[in-house]
Amino acid sequence: MDRLPWVRWHWLVLLGLGTVWILDGLEVTIVGALAARLTEPDSGLALTDTEVGLAAAIYVAGAVVGSLVFGYLTDRFGRKKLFLVTLGLYLAATIATAFSFTAWFFLVMRFLTGAGIGGEYAAINSAIDELVPARMRATVSLAVNGSYWAGAAVGAALTLVLLDPVLIPADVGWRVAFALGAVLGAVILIVRRHVPESPRWLYTHGRNDEAEALVGDIERGVERETGSRLPPVDDFLEVTQRRSTGFGEIAGTVLGTYPRRALLGLALFVGQAFLYNAVYFTFGLVLATFFGVPSGSTGLYLIPLALGSLIGPLVLGRLFDTIGRRTMITVSYVGSGLLLVGTAWLFSAGVLSAWTLVASWTAVFFLASCGASAAYLTVSEIFPMEIRAMCIALFYAVGTGLGGIIGPVLFSSLAASGREENVAFGYYIGAGVMIIAGLAELLLGVEAAGRSLEDVAPPLSAQPAARQAGQRAETDGRPPGRPAVAARSYHQTPLIDDPDRDRELGAILEALRSGPLPSAELGERVGADAWPPDRFAAALRYGLAVGALVDDGPDGAVRARFPD
Repeated sequence: MDRLPWVRWHWLVLLGLGTVWILDGLEVTIVGALAARLTEPDSGLALTDTEVGLAAAIYVAGAVVGSLVFGYLTDRFGRKKLFLVTLGLYLAATIATAFSFTAWFFLVMRFLTGAGIGGEYAAINSAIDELVPARMRATVSLAVNGSYWAGAAVGAALTLVLLDPVLIPADVGWRVAFALGAVLGAVILIVRRHVPESPRWLYTHGRNDEAEALVGDIERGVERETGSRLPPVDDFLEVTQRRSTGFGEIAGTVLGTYPRRALLGLALFVGQAFLYNAVYFTFGLVLATFFGVPSGSTGLYLIPLALGSLIGPLVLGRLFDTIGRRTMITVSYVGSGLLLVGTAWLFSAGVLSAWTLVASWTAVFFLASCGASAAYLTVSEIFPMEIRAMCIALFYAVGTGLGGIIGPVLFSSLAASGREENVAFGYYIGAGVMIIAGLAELLLGVEAAGRSLEDVAPPLSAQPAARQAGQRAETDGRPPGRPAVAARSYHQTPLIDDPDRDRELGAILEALRSGPLPSAELGERVGADAWPPDRFAAALRYGLAVGALVDDGPDGAVRARFPD
């Protein structure tokens, strides 16, 4: 799958799976923009400011529960089954929300809607990363997650019409807004039925015949579309097929094998969740309280902010594949945090108008949107395939539980106080959490750009040497991005003619004339950073396969076997 060129089949995957974030953006934006309207007596609900904040928190709580439940089920029963189930739950709950008749019913439906969306995060991100080529994984992932803001912009534009009491009665407009989200979800559900299961999931779960047939169909379609033969596969992996993975093994892998990666994922998710949910769920309240913006006009101010958040991942996403994850994620988090510090200072000084506040927020979220999208990409890449969806769900749940539930409740109270310095204080907290997360990426980040998912984190079901290599990569200080020598089943590497690989193996042998070297140091000696992606690992596998190289024990060193 990693060697395939980008073809129409990939666009089908992108359309069927990626567009769901438009729904999430629509949901969050509608509630944020409707916040002031839902508190009005003629809305049909007449929520208090506290209940508006509670509704936001309950939606996030539902997403947390849904992500954990459906994340585990996604790893156990497959990506496709669950991304159909979770979208179905979202549709049912959203339609019911449109018919809310009292506050408690509205809150319950918000919880179930959040559960559907939370399950989508795990199922969709794991499926997309397993289906798109490695060289474009960040570009696609950031574009998909960033499409959330297309939904936000559409939702904001819709509220300008739906909240105009001259056009639509006050107790009807917000109901229509939720119903429109359900219509869009139904269209996506139809398209999604044609998206296949992940071949990686099928193979590791004992369904290799289905996996082989699926990949064969995809390859034949690619060859027909491009008019050329695909290059042969020169990368193999041995796994022991399994049906499921227990919670004990999940916990042991996350906390025992990859503790540094676990800390990184937690930092990234807490940072982005606190910032986003705190600001966006109370967007309308801040504008209404401090600038007198009427509820029907809130969406007008949200459109440029949503567009800036959408453009960020689209413009900068490719850099995450070329410059690399560590640099770009650090820049996104630290940069947005510093910009929010400046915004908070200007807001507390009373020098901002409604439009200049929106302009400041737009600058913040141009970068923060990239960082938030990259958080999902990161936890999808750095943990083994068998627990990928569960890890996305786990870090989303913990990070969002800490930042996404506390943030809206705290910010709604700060906004209700009517004091600029109180809101600014909340912004300072959000900025500080984002900056800390950026520094965590700088120190703990794993460079996964251009690498196959199996090289970044060997599957739990891989042969023991591969698992040991993955653990060594976590603990022995090997620079992120350097493939572990034992991470593959080398004896299965086909010995096809490849002059470039022969030259690369010759460079490796020359560097080993002075004695064995760890793979990280060996890569530096031969200048492998300048080689095309995965060439260093391929040359090592080839050398081991033909007997020119020997994996020299548990310390990860490699030695050459020269003729006597």
